[in-house]
Formats: sequence, C-alpha cells, structure tokens
Amino acid sequence: MSRLVVGPFNRVEGDLEVTLDVDDGRIAAARVNSPLFRGFEQILIGKHPMDALTFVPRICGICSVAQSAAAASALAAAAAIRPQPNGQICAALTLAVENVADHLSHFVLFFMPDFARAEYAGRHWHAPMVRRFRAISGEARQEALPARAKLLQCLAFLAGKWPHTGSLQPGGTAQPVGPSERLRIYALLREFRAFAERVLFGASLEAVASIETTSALRAWAGQATRGDFGRFLMVADDLDLWHCGRADDRFLSYGAYALPEGHLFPGGVWDGGAQAFDAAEIAEDVSHAWMGGEEVLAPSAGVTEPQPDKAGAYTWCKAPRLRGRTMEVGALARQMVAGHPLVRDLVAQHGGSVAARVVARLLEIALLVPAMERWTLRIEPEQPFCDQVTLPDEGQAAGLVEAARGSLGHWLSIRGGRLVRYQIVAPTTWNFSPRDRLGAPGPLETALVGLPVPANGSVPARVQHVVRSFDPCMVCTVH
Repeated sequence: MSRLVVGPFNRVEGDLEVTLDVDDGRIAAARVNSPLFRGFEQILIGKHPMDALTFVPRICGICSVAQSAAAASALAAAAAIRPQPNGQICAALTLAVENVADHLSHFVLFFMPDFARAEYAGRHWHAPMVRRFRAISGEARQEALPARAKLLQCLAFLAGKWPHTGSLQPGGTAQPVGPSERLRIYALLREFRAFAERVLFGASLEAVASIETTSALRAWAGQATRGDFGRFLMVADDLDLWHCGRADDRFLSYGAYALPEGHLFPGGVWDGGAQAFDAAEIAEDVSHAWMGGEEVLAPSAGVTEPQPDKAGAYTWCKAPRLRGRTMEVGALARQMVAGHPLVRDLVAQHGGSVAARVVARLLEIALLVPAMERWTLRIEPEQPFCDQVTLPDEGQAAGLVEAARGSLGHWLSIRGGRLVRYQIVAPTTWNFSPRDRLGAPGPLETALVGLPVPANGSVPARVQHVVRSFDPCMVCTVH
C-alpha cells in the first residue's frame, strides 16, 4: 500500500488537503484535512448577541448572506419573534440571489475547467471544452461573470451591499424596498433568466425544471444544442460520472427559503426513504479533530478548544452526525428531501454521484429564478419590513438555513445579556468531516474510495471531480 497526499487544491474556497491510501491501483481509504483554524466561535464569546450579525458574515466572502441569515434566524428564535412578511420575502430573495450566483460560479469557474485538462486530450469533446471552459480565458467565463455581476446588483436594492450586508435582522430586513426598487430587482432577474435560458440551458427554465426522469434528461440532452448544461451531460456520459463519487446516500436539508407560508424546499432527511428531521439529534464528534473537550456533544453544548498536538487527529474539522450517522448536504440533498422527481430518479438509478450533484445544482437555478420573480412581485412597499427586537438576558436558540453548499446551523447561548456560547456547523463541515469515534468516514472520504490511481502516483482528474462536486468552502468549515 502507498500513500498519496493531494493538496493544496486550486479553485477551492480556502485550504484543503486529502491523504489517499492506495492499494492495487485504487484508493482504499481517504482522510480529509481542513488545515486552517479560524476561531470565530471564540471571538463571539462575551459579545452582545446582536454583534453576531457583524462578525459572522466575515467568516466567508462567498456565502456571507447565508451566515447572516443563520445568525438572524437564531436571534429571532431567541427573541421568540417571527419576522415581518416583507422581511421574510426579502430575506429569502437575498439568500437566493447569493445561492444562484454561487451555483453559477461553481459550475463555470470551479468545476468545468477540469475537463480542459491535458489528461483528456484526445476525447472528442476536449477541444470544445478547452475553448469554452479553460480557466481564466474560457468563453464561458467571459459570459458568466457579467451575468453574475448583474444578478448580484439585486442585493444593492435588497441588502444595501454584498458581501457582508447588515440588512438581515431577526425582525426582518433593514433595507426597505420601494416600488422603483422592486421593479429594478424584477428587471435584473429577467435579465439573468435570459442569460440562463440562452447560455446555460438552451431552453426555458420551466422546461428544465419539469424534467422528471433520467431517461427524459438524456432525451432532452440528445436534442439540439442544450447550452453548457448539455455540454456537461455529454461529458458526464462519456466519463460515466454517474457512477463516480458516491457516498452513503443519506441526505439532510434544514429547509430552504422560509416564507410566510413555509419553506420553498421543505426540510427533512432521506435515508432509504423520507424521514422527519429533529435538530436535537445532531451531535459533533471530535475524536479525530484537533479539538479538546468531550468526544461527542450537541452543538447547543459544544465547545471550541484547539488541541493541535492531539494524538490520532488529522484535521481541524469536527465530525457532525445525525443520529450517529453521516449525512450529505447540498443541492442534491435539498432536492432529494424536497422530492424533485428527477433527482429522486437519478439517485435511485445511480446513487449520489458526481453527475447527480452537478445536475441538482443546475436544476436549482431553473427552480429558483422563477420563484424569485414571483417573490419580488409579492413585496408590498407600503408595509413594514422589520420589527424592533428585545432579546432575553438568558436563553438558547438555533438558526438553521440552507446555503448554496447545504445545511448551515448557528447555535447560541445567552447569559447575563451576553453570548456565552456560539457554535457553527457549516455545510462543508458535514461533507468534509473526518472519521468519528466508531471509525466511520465522512461523505467525501467515502466518495473517494475505489477511484483508480495511475501507477506513476499522479493525481487523476477524477479525484478533482469528486472533491469539487461537493463545492467545498473550506473557510466556512472550521471556526
């Protein structure tokens, strides 16, 4: 058996290192290391609870709204209030804009450039992929970045700025949206729709969202040119990415986009079937993390005690588990839990693969943009957007939201009007978790097992595909 250390990865948000044990030309085991400790959870101790709204968006510049949304949700739960309907709609819009922008960035800038690698020279699709997706100079980048920038302009009207907005509050949103701002948001969404239908899909968003089976997806892709989505499906078939990168097929979603009538995508668990979700069943294992304290604790009782010399540890990342079991989170998990027929069929046919994760991410763009257009028209400029909030001197609460990369939770405890505990479990903490005390590997560690490795010890592109299919955000992973 030989050992291969892969990293640092490029086109990944933050630092990542993966150690691979190779036996007989295949990966026998993987260990994922999140090598950067942040310390945000410690920084917040002793602060006024509302200070979290200033600190937590700085965890990450790519998903700062999601961190704000989780903190605002936790503070609202602590105050036992429900945000104003306008505030709920605008908060959902704000988060959806960031998530759609993240999905597009991941597909065009992070994931697809791997198909332009010299390793694939000779494949019938390689030259077009180089022209379309080569890092820095690809045609797709030149089209996607302006479209993404225009979409993010919505946040000027919804949240004042991006990233690190302070507009998301426990009582709603602090940025009122007037009639003219509502019209401009709607126009920007329609402009992004035009880009997505012309470039990304080559079809209407509603047509993409209505695809229900694997066979229907292949039939759709086999028709006329289907944009960049169709190009990906062609490569996925040729490389059989449908049977690559499967983890445990256990999926978790907290529920996405809380509106007055409920979540757009409901929360829950998929573990061989649909199950209810109870946040009290989440615990974090630190047996293989450079963290001290009790080996297993619920986030509501969690501590962050760095122990860099701990024997047997190999990462700063804790190992979150639900009912003691690993869970995959992200767009694939959200749509499995929500019951989208195409995603359910893909997983039934092939499991939670590299291709299934990418399809689910693009499917969410097709599902979200029409919903965002409808939400915009529901904003009532003459009605309030935010209520003042009085926080208790003592209490505990959790804020659970869905970032682009999956389930994000903030747990806080207040005593004497100050924060005495603040714990964050990010999506990549779930997906890139280490082994737990029972030796069970995290989702990425499982998904890498079995991949072939060349005899010369070089890192195959398939390892890159599997890692990037989870869309890691390592700076959000460890606090």
